[in-house]
Amino acid sequence: MSGRAVELLQRIGVEGLTDPGRLPLLLVVAAVAVALSLRERPRGLPWAALPELRLAARGHRDRLRAGRAGLRLAALACLALALAGPVRARPPERASLPGLDLLLVLDLSDSMRALDTEVAGRPETRLALARRVVARFARRRVAEGDRLGLVGFGDRALTLCPLTRDARLLEAALARTRPGLAGEATALGDALALATRRVRAANPAEPGGAGAARAGSVVVLLTDGRANAGAIPVEVATGLAAALGVRVHTVGIGTEGPVAMARDEQGRRGFELEHHDLDAATLAAIARATGGEFFRARTSADLDGIYEAIDRLERVPRPVPVPAGRRPWPEPALAAAGALLTAEVLLVAILRRRIP
Repeated sequence: MSGRAVELLQRIGVEGLTDPGRLPLLLVVAAVAVALSLRERPRGLPWAALPELRLAARGHRDRLRAGRAGLRLAALACLALALAGPVRARPPERASLPGLDLLLVLDLSDSMRALDTEVAGRPETRLALARRVVARFARRRVAEGDRLGLVGFGDRALTLCPLTRDARLLEAALARTRPGLAGEATALGDALALATRRVRAANPAEPGGAGAARAGSVVVLLTDGRANAGAIPVEVATGLAAALGVRVHTVGIGTEGPVAMARDEQGRRGFELEHHDLDAATLAAIARATGGEFFRARTSADLDGIYEAIDRLERVPRPVPVPAGRRPWPEPALAAAGALLTAEVLLVAILRRRIP
């Protein structure tokens, strides 16, 4: 085909033809068929004034005849294009598979005011660093098709964001967190039990099954203290998570010894030294009992690496995208041929009626 013909096909969305050599032959056949149809003479009745009538209606008749022939030729050309195998580009496809359900549990107790971390080279509270790292982790996992939710805890545990694939909703919930939002103590058992219940509600057990949530249910719990509040003991919450097949990765954040605490009283910012003891043994026991991992973050650089490690640990098989290719696309040519044939029929039936 000529370059102009290829350009015309591309303008109407046709990327190519599976059998381009067939199209010229089919167009010649269409032109011959239309030419033969023009030579046919319709039957009629003898009329004494027929020569005068033909002379009077010659211009109108010739225009109708040419229009009818043009419509028929265009319809046959569209059918020829459809028979030549038009194709269009097919974008890459990725089969959709259910991702993981990740519950992010964040300590919001008073100790998260501690100024022993850095963000962009400036001293910041533990919670400010945790928010940044968790937000990056959440954006990446949501983009891959996982659902994430957020639970915060202090004296009590709160669901701050249900499981969602909306990264903006989760980031908005993270932005609203602050130390003391749920109280100043550490209800670790309540937080773990609430996260487990949320996963169970999102993935109900099969009737008659073992009652466990699907293997893609994970809790990532970050804290800087030890359990000192709440109605549910940590051991009970751990047993519940293990029974439901929920993996729990625990992250202990903070340095050892006295740390500076950020205070804001009556609009004036101040500092004081406090000692907060991380219960690493309990966090390690939770992770071990549920099939997860325990991580310790002593510096701000550690926390980034920990969530990167969790990101590598918690993966589901992702299908290889189907490469871009071509697919048959005869529908527009067939639709155009049908429309042109309909127009010809209407032209004959309305504008060129014959008297039998």
